[in-house]
Formats: sequence, C-alpha cells, structure tokens
Amino acid sequence: MTKRITVLGATGSIGEATLDLVRANRDQFEVVALTANTRVEDLIALALEFRPQCVALGDTQGADRLASALAGSGIDWAVGEEAVIDAARRPADWTMAAIVGAAGLKPTLAAAEQGGAIALANKEALVCSGVLFLDTCARFGTRVLPVDSEHNAIAQALANNRRHDVRKIVLTASGGPFRSSSLAEMGQASVETALAHPTWSMGAKISIDSATMMNKGLEIIEACHLFDLEHNRVEVLVHPDSIVHGLVEYCDGSWLAQLGSPDMRTPIAHALAFPQRMAADIAPLDLAKIGTLRFEAPDELRFPALRLARDAFAAGGGLAAVLNSANEVAVAAFLNGHIGFLEIAQCVETCLDQATKDGLNQWSMTCFEEVFSADTYGRDQAGRALQALMRA
Repeated sequence: MTKRITVLGATGSIGEATLDLVRANRDQFEVVALTANTRVEDLIALALEFRPQCVALGDTQGADRLASALAGSGIDWAVGEEAVIDAARRPADWTMAAIVGAAGLKPTLAAAEQGGAIALANKEALVCSGVLFLDTCARFGTRVLPVDSEHNAIAQALANNRRHDVRKIVLTASGGPFRSSSLAEMGQASVETALAHPTWSMGAKISIDSATMMNKGLEIIEACHLFDLEHNRVEVLVHPDSIVHGLVEYCDGSWLAQLGSPDMRTPIAHALAFPQRMAADIAPLDLAKIGTLRFEAPDELRFPALRLARDAFAAGGGLAAVLNSANEVAVAAFLNGHIGFLEIAQCVETCLDQATKDGLNQWSMTCFEEVFSADTYGRDQAGRALQALMRA
C-alpha cells in the first residue's frame, strides 16, 4: 500500500529533504498536496514532478504564474493563506509540517484535525500552543512524530521505556558560528557571519536562531510538551561535532543516545517510515575516523535566549507565544540591518518583561484565539522595542 503524504513548506530545506526521500522510493508514496510561501518556480517544478492533487502558494502575487504553468495539468492550485490551510486539510496518511514560524501554526492545526500522522518540523505548534495542540491531535487521533533531529533522537532513545524511569533528557547544540566568540565579537557580527552555520544548511531565520541559540530555547519548550517533562529535566549540551543528537539518562544510571551523520534525511526517514525503517542514501558514520566527540556546557551569558525560553515556559500563560513572535520580528530586523546581533535577545527580553506586567502569564491559553492574540501582542511589543533600540 502506498502512503498518501502532504508536504507543507515543500520548497524549504526540510521539504526538499522529504521529497528527496520520496523521489528515491516513488512506489511507496502518493503526494496529495504541496505548499510553499513565495518560491513559485520551485513549487511549479515539484508539482510537475510529483503530480499532487493540489498545490498552494502563500504569496498571492504568484497566481498568474501558477495558472499558466499548471494549465491542463489536472493539478488543483490556489494562492493565499486560506489556500495553504485548505491544502493541509486534504485527507492524507502523513503530513510534513515544515512551514517556518508562526505562519505554520494554522496549517499544522488544520492537518491535525484531519487525522493521520504529523511529522512535526514546525516548532511553533508546540511552543505557542503546547498542550492545546497536543489535545487537538489526541481528539482527532493524530500521531505526532518529531522531526527536529534532537527531538527525533530523544524519541528513538526513549522508545517504549516508561517516562517515570527517565531522570533527564539532553538536547545537543552545535554552538553555531559564535560558539567560541566573545561578547564584543558577537556585538559586531555581520548578517553574513551569523548565517554561516558550521554544520547544517538551513534557511535564514533558523540559521540566526541557531546563532543566538534561540532555536535550542524553543526546543526546550517543545521537548517539555512532547515528552511531558518539567523544564529542569531538559538540559542542553553544546556538541560541535553534531554526531550525537540527543541523550536520555535513566534512573538506573544508564544513558541511551542516538547518533548519526548531520543530515536531516535521517530523522525525516525515521518519521516517514514509522513504525518501520526505510533505507536512506546517507553517508555512514566512521566513529574510528571521528575519534573524539566533544561536549561543553552552554554559556548563558553570551546566549541569554536559553534563559529567556526557560523563564517564558516556567511563567506559563501566553509568554512562550510572545517569546516566539517577538523573536521572529527581532530576527527579521537583524537580517534587514536595523539592529545588531546582540539586540535580538534584548528585544525579546523587553517584550517578555512587558508581557508579564500586562498579565499575559495569567492567560489560560485554552483556545487558539488566545494563542493568536498572544502572537499578535508579541509582534506589536517587538515593534515598539525595536523603535526604542534604533533610537538609542
């Protein structure tokens, strides 16, 4: 039997890696829907190659190009935010949720409500809505399969072991381009330097999150929800070799770890074939050649995003959603040259402080309207904080 799949964010790095695996195993999969944000030409090429039932483009300006390229193909197409959400609602056995940022929350929720399995690469579904999103998945019988390399590693190391036997889990981090840089050097960092990740090839926003280590802060929150753990049982280790992706310490002193080459096709393949395994054309590890695996504690003075994420999760309410949306705005401002690298975390901290004063930590977050309101609040506050930073 073929597995019907949808790829939300098909033209990004995770979407491309997913379709690379599908391409190598064409007889096992039927592509139902593909979505993209602005990369219309890439979406057209994928549509003509994989022949899905439908494609959706978030950018409405691509309508004419989609219409002319897909005329007579038999492929349904549409543009705009609602079109992407409608594509996510198409019945599928498995959906890759890989739309970056809060923009992916509504499509991921729509996919959750039609059942099947969700391969979750969109952090925001859990960071912003946490228990609410997981409850929705449970209500519709939707299985959540983590695709982030760290969370996928933890899921494999946990396997069927009992959660109360777990002492802690450890997420590894490469340390990014500024692992050995001083605060002064980081303060003078250019956009190009911040984007130059030493290990992974990723989009601009995720690359900057890796440089600030906000990505690891968001992953702490994600892990707490996915594995039902308190934040003090989720630790981070800097591991510049990017070979060990996650570790679990058990109450008897045993440690289980998942190792693999730094290639996102490994966790995607695990989720795509789950509960079986599938072959993937990935360079095998040569541990004898690697020789040494390095680990070090993260420096929260140089990387305050880790502390901000823990504090936001511990405070509860809408603060995690504010953390996420304020960070998105601040990262965009840095990429556009409006603020310095260190001012990303400063902006986020200012927004969290104001959100606490305004009582967002008391919000119940029992409906998605509150999630979207907290997201909007964070963006508005970030705009004000950025104006103050740029005037200083």
